[in-house]
Amino acid sequence: MANRKGLMIAMAALALAAGCHRAAEDGSRAPDRRGDTLVLRYFTLFDGTGAAPVRDAALVMTNGRISWVGASADLRIPDGATVEDLTGKFVMPGIIDSHVHLGRMKGLEQDSKYYTVDNIRSQLRLYAAYGVTAVQSLGTDQDAAFEVRAAERSGRPDMARVFTAGLGVVYDHGYGGLPGLPQRVDTPEEARKLVDSQKAKGADLIKLWMDDEFGDIPRLMPYSISAAVIDQARKDGLKTVAHVFYRDNARELMNEGLNGFAHEIRDRPVDDAFVAAMKQHGAWQMAATLSREASFTYAKLPFLDDPFFSRGVTPQVLDELRSDAHVKAAGSARHFAQYPRVLHNAMTNFAREVRGGVRYGMGTDSGLSGRYIGYFAHWELELMVKAGLTPLEALTAATGSNAEFIGASDIGTIAKGKQADLLVLDRNPLDDIRNTRSIRQVFIAGNSVPTIWQICVGRQPEACTGSAGSP
Repeated sequence: MANRKGLMIAMAALALAAGCHRAAEDGSRAPDRRGDTLVLRYFTLFDGTGAAPVRDAALVMTNGRISWVGASADLRIPDGATVEDLTGKFVMPGIIDSHVHLGRMKGLEQDSKYYTVDNIRSQLRLYAAYGVTAVQSLGTDQDAAFEVRAAERSGRPDMARVFTAGLGVVYDHGYGGLPGLPQRVDTPEEARKLVDSQKAKGADLIKLWMDDEFGDIPRLMPYSISAAVIDQARKDGLKTVAHVFYRDNARELMNEGLNGFAHEIRDRPVDDAFVAAMKQHGAWQMAATLSREASFTYAKLPFLDDPFFSRGVTPQVLDELRSDAHVKAAGSARHFAQYPRVLHNAMTNFAREVRGGVRYGMGTDSGLSGRYIGYFAHWELELMVKAGLTPLEALTAATGSNAEFIGASDIGTIAKGKQADLLVLDRNPLDDIRNTRSIRQVFIAGNSVPTIWQICVGRQPEACTGSAGSP
């Protein structure tokens, strides 16, 4: 009977996939809940806590939450449950990306006109297809993101969960934010008012920008303003994170009480004193955004022929990225020659902080020009391992650790009572971190959602190549 049910489930998934390419774009698909109770058994479990994997595990999902998890030998199948045999598979919590930007892109064009509820939902479905079941959007959100978040939190979502900083704080004469957004301030008093306004909207945290774009912008945010932002957020009960580039700015922000960095320090190496200061202040390296820095070192991106990437973008995007004009423009960008050193500093500093005992998460800065939804989360994990982390450390950063920093106590780990946000893999990610790409199934609140191997953005699914089981 279990095998027959498994066959019926597989047939249903194939039928669903035929329409998934449209669902990923317009959000019209209803979730596949597979009944109120679903049992997964005979898999290897990564629970998101950093503990060693557990072989021959099982879990029960009931109404979108994990109602039991343990050894398959101890499993008692509830009456009426659907049962899936996952022998040889691997189950982990859904990936959380702690640094994204929502709703501002269509193809390769970045414009505020695309910032709509529908576009945000489309992007969240694409994140979900890549196994990214929650995102934290940092500082470029208005009412549409709060509307989507409210709808998700009122039920059982079938797309990536949203956490948002609303509008982050940008110094009026400095770097940051996006053109046209009402987020620029000129005084500490204006900064405090902006923080309070985002608190009133229900922001999950507060972001500020401290950078000058390699010196192209003559003024950095004054410390009087950053201190006001951090102090007001603290009074409002919110954490603060910052876009940073320079080590000395980062040190001062820590002294002011900043909770986390949304990028790695990139101007120079960090020293033992800096690492000690991060630990002393409890400051997190919330996101290193290594994939962001790596992407800027290429005139032509190295993964355009990778089905795991190409299935997530339209043919028009692929054609433009391959075009001579695009490659020439990327290679002649003003600071193109500086990015190899920037990437080297970011990777070296991240490794030093991790080995020094600094708390850290995983984030990509995806969703703006040149940073691709979903794919960059897996590239980020790969680069974290190349920087010196173990695959288990990278996976833990992207699941349980990210949930801890965000303050989302019911996601990020697999345990009784938690949300059933899960990623089923065909291959062991501890053998090769790139095996996170072998996505067999994605569950959000117990809802089975289409994976990137079932959709093909901008065309019919059968027009794309590759599968979860392929290398």
